[in-house]
Amino acid sequence: MLDNFLAGESAGAIATRILVVEDDAEQAAALKNLLQDNGFQVQTAKDGGQAQSSFQMYKPDFVILDLILPGQSGFEICERMKQWNDAIPILILSEITLDDARNLATRVGADGYLTKPYNSAFLLSQIHDIAQEVWERTHLGQSRRDDRIRFKCRCGKKFKLSQRHRGRTMTCPDCGDPLVVPFHD
Repeated sequence: MLDNFLAGESAGAIATRILVVEDDAEQAAALKNLLQDNGFQVQTAKDGGQAQSSFQMYKPDFVILDLILPGQSGFEICERMKQWNDAIPILILSEITLDDARNLATRVGADGYLTKPYNSAFLLSQIHDIAQEVWERTHLGQSRRDDRIRFKCRCGKKFKLSQRHRGRTMTCPDCGDPLVVPFHD
């Protein structure tokens, strides 16, 4: 599998070092074994403190992050990691199936969302696809949705923002009103 994945190097994206943030020891071990069996180097963390330390020291190419963790939520960890380095893809892997959780994950910067239990082959393909999409966005200024979101504040101020900002909260610079970037025009 990794040979196929590395073949995508000419297209730009490459991910070999993966940080898995999962507090359930059994699930973390199973995921680590799956990834290692497919040629990835894997570091694990069981809480927010370990995740953030590993992110800074290990310098992963990709992060797989659970949402329900001791101390800090995966949402908080994702947002902080994206502030540190937006070019590292983050895939949420959670038992939470709610649309609100998916929307919040997008707002804090997650690049993908997959629910447990997961299909191993699909997870591996998602790692490749998400890594490629994030690489294109950060290195080529592209994404699968190249178009911009256009919207207006109540005061009339017009905005044109990248799709990656959809669902995020901002403040209108003209009137100071809080705004949520819509998901569509």
